[in-house]
Amino acid sequence: MKKHGKKYVEASKKIEKNKLYNVEEAISLVKETSVTNFDSTVEVAIKLNIDAKKSDQNLRGSFVLPNGTGKKKRILVIAKGEAANQAKEAGADYVGDKDMIDKISKENWFLFDVIVATPDMMPELGKIGKVLGPKGLMPNPKTGTVTTDVVKAIQDINKGMVSYKNDANGNIHTIIGKVSFDNNKLAENLNYVVTTVAKAKPASVKGVFIKSITVTSTMGPGIKLDKNSFDI
Repeated sequence: MKKHGKKYVEASKKIEKNKLYNVEEAISLVKETSVTNFDSTVEVAIKLNIDAKKSDQNLRGSFVLPNGTGKKKRILVIAKGEAANQAKEAGADYVGDKDMIDKISKENWFLFDVIVATPDMMPELGKIGKVLGPKGLMPNPKTGTVTTDVVKAIQDINKGMVSYKNDANGNIHTIIGKVSFDNNKLAENLNYVVTTVAKAKPASVKGVFIKSITVTSTMGPGIKLDKNSFDI
């Protein structure tokens, strides 16, 4: 059994074990139970009633949070020609094509948080898929990171675009902001994530789609939410 630190144990005492909190209560509690000395990230975990072994029930996508994530992401754009020029003008941190791909594979270089690529560069990127895939860095059209419009992709990421993908147990984990965010902004981001995921319910899933919703801060205890707090 995992042993938690003193701060975690003390924070956990503020949470009623079997209570389902409304959005306002949960946001307040997630701030009160933050245990780090830095501005913690606030995350939501959504447990779905899906069979992750069935491809038609898997969820993957991206959205731009109404109030951003509170974190600046370093963007690498893999593109050539005019698209590369546009990426530089739009403020991408790194821009290149095969030279950047070689830098990743030969130098184990990962000073970036997200890759945006034009479709024509995907065959080259595919060659290092085994390196990028496990790190969650492989661009994908469903998340808006494989596109001919690199400028829009960069703008969306800078506004607070986050990608989501269910795990093998049917759970989606994504960030909704920072502990320092205003309560209303965190609540708005949380509502947006939950309602967006609810709308993405696969046609083959019958009955209840969202089984449970939990919010937590970095290394903090989980707080379970009342699903009736959401318009889903």
